[in-house]
Amino acid sequence: MSLDKISAQISSFSTEKGQKIPPVELWDPPYCGEMDLVIKADGSWFYNGTIFKRLALVKLLASVLKKEGGEYFLVTPVEKVKITVEDAPLLLNQWRWQDDDEKFMVVSTSLADEFILDAQHPITLADDGSLYVVVRRNLLAKVHRNVYYQWVDLAQATKTERGTELVFNSGDQVFSLGVID
Repeated sequence: MSLDKISAQISSFSTEKGQKIPPVELWDPPYCGEMDLVIKADGSWFYNGTIFKRLALVKLLASVLKKEGGEYFLVTPVEKVKITVEDAPLLLNQWRWQDDDEKFMVVSTSLADEFILDAQHPITLADDGSLYVVVRRNLLAKVHRNVYYQWVDLAQATKTERGTELVFNSGDQVFSLGVID
């Protein structure tokens, strides 16, 4: 399958803010093989060894990205194509407080996915200490190092049953950046 064919099949779905993304979780098309599309650990997308230069195309393809087990696929209503993801398919690279009261943290990815860090979008701490946030449909965004260090600055050391953890709140959730002793 070619990128042009995938793009044509999904172009009828709008992914702009306020619009729904394609319901790939409802689609179960037949498997059509693999494509030489790689999402690098730094969040860049490559096709046949060449980096994507059009952000709009990356956003369009990301809107039909689906994870099944430990594998990633681009899915249309009629085809499913396996791709390679080196780490996480998305990169969380910005955050801000929604209001001056600093109760709700709004986070965003390099592909402009924006949402509140909450129970539906929790932080996951990997064994190696890397942080990830659930974005949508079990897709993870790796927390960029700059965001991580900014969160460390605002987090408070708190005693828990696991030890002393660096934690901060967003909404009614407490998020841990890990145990520090």
